[in-house]
Amino acid sequence: MRANGMIEMDSYRLAAYTVPCPCYICGGGNNFDAELCRHCQAPMALSHQAASQKIHPRMIAAIGPSGAGKTVFLGMLTDMLSRQDESMQLLARGAFSIKLQQHAMSALSRCEFPSKTPNEPDRWHWVHCQVLRKHRKPVELIMPDLAGEALLEEVDHPHTYPVIHSFLSKCSSVLILIDAQRAEVGESDEGFHTMKLVSYLSELTSERHVGWQNRPVAMVFTKADQCERCFEDPTEFAIRHTPSLVQQCRERLKRHQFFAVGVGRGGRTAQRVAWPRAYSAADRAPRAHRAVPVVVGTVGGQVSRETVSGE
Repeated sequence: MRANGMIEMDSYRLAAYTVPCPCYICGGGNNFDAELCRHCQAPMALSHQAASQKIHPRMIAAIGPSGAGKTVFLGMLTDMLSRQDESMQLLARGAFSIKLQQHAMSALSRCEFPSKTPNEPDRWHWVHCQVLRKHRKPVELIMPDLAGEALLEEVDHPHTYPVIHSFLSKCSSVLILIDAQRAEVGESDEGFHTMKLVSYLSELTSERHVGWQNRPVAMVFTKADQCERCFEDPTEFAIRHTPSLVQQCRERLKRHQFFAVGVGRGGRTAQRVAWPRAYSAADRAPRAHRAVPVVVGTVGGQVSRETVSGE
């Protein structure tokens, strides 16, 4: 005995795989349901979120040698800004964007430092956030926690980590973190590693008008709570302890500035955050710029702020 019937074919679902979904970091094509880019291992959620909004996300990098404090810096920065309620507030986009803040603050709450960032790109923490500012348009930012050893491996052997090359090529600005303690005691590797990073940035593109020669770069001395002179004058500290780095920055970077940050200064959790000054492309002289808010610390869970003005 035979029975007639109809079986619904699911082959139409394969049509979705014929249209590649480009990675937001490297531009490589991927399946629409991929979790990570098959070319650079960046989260594909960045592409989906960017495509669903009108605001174009800006990419900011925090780089530096292993042990410079990148994970603590980014974790505390996102935690401080996420607790703001009026003038400036940070909102994470996607659950994956909260992992870095959770990872760093959980370790610090136990009086420990976060574990070392692994070299595998698929294990890095990425932050895609929206910065809300009073009476101003919101800003979308993408900031990953890159492994220091992977950064130096990419510098020594370019294209070893495609995600690093692609990400730094598209960044609008960068923070280069330097261990102030190691610089103060004269550890030569700290200066050499930082100079290699500056050289790598300046050689990423041959087009000078869009290269890192004209993009803002912040040279940030971390762990400065252990070096009082560094907090007082970061530029003078750099001239005294890393003169070769200062000379290289002057020759290769038109828009750079030295800063200092620290954790636990004065018996409290503290961190100073600022942006590099703007330079005129015509005369290469510093332009006057308006005062900018600076997050300086938290006391009893409350975020305190100060305002600094340009010179």
